[in-house]
Amino acid sequence: MNDSTPPEGREIRVSVCMATYRGEPFVREQLESILAQLNDHDEVVVVDDASPDGTASVVEGISDPRVKLVKSTSNKGYVRTFEEAVRMSRGQYVFLSDQDDVWAPGRVELMLKALSSHLVVASNFDMHGSAGRPWIPRLRSSDSGRHLANLGAILVGVRAYYGCGMAFRREAVSYFLPIPSYVRESHDLWLAICGNIAGSIAHLDESTIYRRLHDENQTPAGWRSLPKIIAARVMLLRLMTEAILRKRNQKKA
Repeated sequence: MNDSTPPEGREIRVSVCMATYRGEPFVREQLESILAQLNDHDEVVVVDDASPDGTASVVEGISDPRVKLVKSTSNKGYVRTFEEAVRMSRGQYVFLSDQDDVWAPGRVELMLKALSSHLVVASNFDMHGSAGRPWIPRLRSSDSGRHLANLGAILVGVRAYYGCGMAFRREAVSYFLPIPSYVRESHDLWLAICGNIAGSIAHLDESTIYRRLHDENQTPAGWRSLPKIIAARVMLLRLMTEAILRKRNQKKA
C-alpha cells in the first residue's frame, strides 16, 4: 500500500483517508458520496479503530476496489488511526474524511484546484439535516495569506479548521507526519498550523461537506473546563514550535 503507482501503471491522484469507529449507521452513505466524486485510479484508505459494532463489515460490503480497509486489532484513538491511514495512502493529494459526514457535489475538483497552488486547503461546512451550525466563524478566502493572524485565531479558538474539510499535497506528508506523540486530539489544527507556518494554505469560502452531529462525534460539542482549555492552548503553542522546527529542518535538507 505504500507504492505510489497502482498495478495499471497510472499514478494515483487522490487518496481519501478515513478513520472509523462505531460508524455502522453512517459510513455507507459517506463512502457513497465520496466514491461518486473519485476516478477509477483514486483510492479510499479506511482504517477501522477496532470498532465493536459492524462498521468494518459495512465497509467490506461495499464492492468497490478503490476502497482499502485495514482493521486495527486494538483501539488507538482517532488521531493515531488517521495517522496510519495517511501513512498507507499513495495519492498525490490526500483528503481527510470523517466517517459520518456527506461530501457535497464538486468537493474534490474544487479542492484540487486550490491544491494546485497551495500545500494545504481548508473548506467550510454546512450541517446535515436541521442541526444548527456551531458558532465558530466561517473560513474566508481573504484570510488565506494572513498566516500570523490565522495562527493567533487558532490559539484563541476562533478559526474553523476541521480535518473533515481539509486536504493536502503529497509534499506536505513529511511535514505533517509523524503527528507529535503528545497530540491526542486536534490533528486538524496541527495540519492547519503546518500549512500556516509553511506559508501555504488556502481557505475556501464554499462549504464542501455536510457535517452530522450525533452522540458518537469525536469533536467536543460543548464548553470545556478551564484546566482543559489551558492544556489545549499549551499543546497548540508546542505544535507551533514544532512546526517552525520542521520548516527549518526541511530547508536544511
